[in-house]
Amino acid sequence: MSGGAKGEGKVHAYEDRRHEPPHLDHFRATLQAYMGTKGLRSTDQRRLIVETFFRSPNHVSIEELLAQVRAEDPRVGYATVYRTLKLMAESGIAYERQFGDGLTRYELADDEAHHDHLICDECGRITEFEEPEIERLQEKVAARYGFELRNHKHELHGICPDCQAAAKSQAAASRG
Repeated sequence: MSGGAKGEGKVHAYEDRRHEPPHLDHFRATLQAYMGTKGLRSTDQRRLIVETFFRSPNHVSIEELLAQVRAEDPRVGYATVYRTLKLMAESGIAYERQFGDGLTRYELADDEAHHDHLICDECGRITEFEEPEIERLQEKVAARYGFELRNHKHELHGICPDCQAAAKSQAAASRG
C-alpha cells in the first residue's frame, strides 16, 4: 500500500470464526451498574451507541461506530461516541485493542468466548479464531514454568489469502 499514514486507506475487514454470540443482558446490566456508581444516567444517545456497538462486528473503531450510529441519529457527535466507548472499557464490558493500523478498536469483553486473531498486514483484515491446541499448549508452558495464567492476547500477523492472490495476479500481469 503506498502513501499516507500507517493504516490510511485500508478497508477494515472482519471475520468471526467463533461459534456462539454472547448473551448481552449481562453486559447491559454491568454497564448500568457501573454508570450508577459514577452518577451517570443512561441517555438515549448513550443507549443507541451501546446497542449499535453490540450489533457491530468486533474490532470496531470510534469512526466506524460513529458512522453506524449517525445512520440512525445524525445528531450524535464524535465526543459522545468516544466517551461512551471509554465508559464501556472502564466498566469492563469492552476491550480496547490495537492491531498496528494506528486505530484503537473495541470488542466485547466476552471472556466466555475467548478467541485469538490473525491480522493481515496488507489490508488490515482481522480473522478471529479459536484453537484448543493453542490453549492447551499455553497452559502446558505456563505449568512448566510454574506460572499462573490470568489472561493472554494472541495475535498472528501475516498476509491473508486474498492479498496473497492479488499479489500473485499483479506479479503475473507485470511479467507478461
